[in-house]
Amino acid sequence: MRLAILCLLACVLSPSMPQAQVPDGVPVIKIMKEDSSIKFNVKASVAIDGTFDKWDATVTMTSPDVETGVLDVKIQAASVNTGSGMKNGKLKGKDFFNAEHDPLITFHSTKIVQTGPDTFDFVGDFTIRGVTRPEKLTFTLSGKGTGSGEIKGTMAFDRKDYGMKSGIPFIKIADRVEVTVDLKGKRVSGPPLVFKQ
Repeated sequence: MRLAILCLLACVLSPSMPQAQVPDGVPVIKIMKEDSSIKFNVKASVAIDGTFDKWDATVTMTSPDVETGVLDVKIQAASVNTGSGMKNGKLKGKDFFNAEHDPLITFHSTKIVQTGPDTFDFVGDFTIRGVTRPEKLTFTLSGKGTGSGEIKGTMAFDRKDYGMKSGIPFIKIADRVEVTVDLKGKRVSGPPLVFKQ
């Protein structure tokens, strides 16, 4: 099970450099975007939830130790998809994502901490609307020991901390936004990931 998690994390954290340039003894993980997703929801008087259609995620390892990995997620803010053109337009606008001026929503992990046999905290810098603050993604890993796996986790943040202080006419919106990151990956080269026992 641990091996699968390491493999998954390695896939998620694979370097963006070509495989030939990866040092020997370092796992390379590939994220399987077609089986992965990034979603969000906000409690409101009219449901506001959706997904992002355009994003990239990489996991870069410097050793087989899972805690040495770095996760980078880059989301195209304008790719927000709630199933409603009106909601999409409002979220892309200056009161919310301000996608025209700040096209990317990013997360760059600065520390990975294994908190249990299959659980991890990815602490890092979250940027939206050009505002960067420390946030934490809490992941659960499945598939350890299989060479492929899935990390699924959540991050919650206060939208007002990032300058999203406006509302939508006639709709009551909570301040708390929950983001669900579901990444599936596989180890394509290098040794298996090493987890804490």
